[in-house]
Amino acid sequence: MSGVITGISETAFSDFVHSLVDVIGHADRAVPLKDYCLGLLLPVERKSVEPLAAVTSPSRVSSKHQSLLHFVGQAPWSDEALLARVRERVLPQIEQRGPIKAWIIDDTGFPKKGKHSVGVARQYCGQLGKQDNCQVAVSLSVANAAASLPIAYRLYLPETWCDDPERRRKVKVPEEIGFQTKPAIALDQVRTAKAAGVAPGVVLADSGYGADGSFRAGLTTLGLTYVVGVQPTLSVWRPGQAPLPPKPWSGRGRPPSLLQRNPDHAPISAKALARELPPEAWKTVCWREGTNVDLSSRFTALWLHLASRDYNLTEPRPEEWLLIEWPEGDEAPLKYWLATLPADTSLEDLVSIAKLRWRIERDYQELKQELGLGHYEGRGWRGFHHHASLCIAAYAFLVSQREAIPPSGPHIAKNLKKLGIPEGYRSRGSPDQAGTPRQGFDCDHPTMFDRSPKSLPPAMSILYTTNNN
Repeated sequence: MSGVITGISETAFSDFVHSLVDVIGHADRAVPLKDYCLGLLLPVERKSVEPLAAVTSPSRVSSKHQSLLHFVGQAPWSDEALLARVRERVLPQIEQRGPIKAWIIDDTGFPKKGKHSVGVARQYCGQLGKQDNCQVAVSLSVANAAASLPIAYRLYLPETWCDDPERRRKVKVPEEIGFQTKPAIALDQVRTAKAAGVAPGVVLADSGYGADGSFRAGLTTLGLTYVVGVQPTLSVWRPGQAPLPPKPWSGRGRPPSLLQRNPDHAPISAKALARELPPEAWKTVCWREGTNVDLSSRFTALWLHLASRDYNLTEPRPEEWLLIEWPEGDEAPLKYWLATLPADTSLEDLVSIAKLRWRIERDYQELKQELGLGHYEGRGWRGFHHHASLCIAAYAFLVSQREAIPPSGPHIAKNLKKLGIPEGYRSRGSPDQAGTPRQGFDCDHPTMFDRSPKSLPPAMSILYTTNNN
């Protein structure tokens, strides 16, 4: 590996990988672990198993390919144990730059052409911005203002897969995996992180999670605060209002106990409430320095009761913040959040923590574009998760090395010297490959993420300071 990583200590990389070996079981997995992570860090056009074998062992591609294929697709090491060790190793370095402020929940999609890869179905794909054939994974990341790191990652398995024993058998879905909604998966990840003693933060999520009342209630039960997106149709009481008390008891039968509402005293949608606010209720807030201009918009925050089905309750729901963003000049509000932060939280602090969710988008961009998160070509449950765990481990190493490269120093991606590849080698599926004994092997070949087939990966911006983000 001599000379492969310029500007970053080879010893640091070797030490990092060595610290992971004992959680993947047998010692003979140490070499494929190191090679796989190294290959993910190198500027290889595609980071599926065969190209990684070629770039890490050019003199014996075939045997290395079989070794890596077994390691990522079949070896029974624990993804949870690996990610926990990565977290233990890297989180203290992230916390040196400030305490953990947020736990960020999100999901990401991987477009697929076939129908046999585990979990693939026609569903919403954020990468494409529409419904399409794809796989979707749910993740939990921890973040402060300087860095973030995924600490849990699990494939969402649609009901059509869960209820099909033959499909499950072919891709080896574990028996204990049943159908769960994405919010339910995320809540399990949060429970696990809390039980593991991960430094707590405010839970952030978009409206795909925040609109689920059970998800929000679960976070509150765990003693966690949240700032989560909600829909403009959310039913709320105007500030200072609450549902009416139960009807007076007539003296006969059981005393009424349920809250009331009537046509003259009714809740309102979040969108309608935003529209009836006066102009002075809105304030321009800057939440981050952008590359060219500061990022700012108009916001308001209202302390109020939620009204969703409170006619079935005996007490009003606790008050919480409704945060609304309405950019200057837009015809309608852009985003809505619910927040259980304290009543004396400033508007600026509410906006700052809500907007910290951008970090997970940055993580996914780096993981996909630079580390090949979506490049795995196998179909099975184990391989899908193993590949993702190794991508996260490689990403965590880069995050841990942020301090090793000053802002004006060299980019790691520009200083990863391309290892020798056998003359005439062409990766499976390359456009110039006229014939191959494995043509059509990858019928579920995922779409490249915002990159032409021949383009080289750009410099890894994760190594810049946050002021340049």
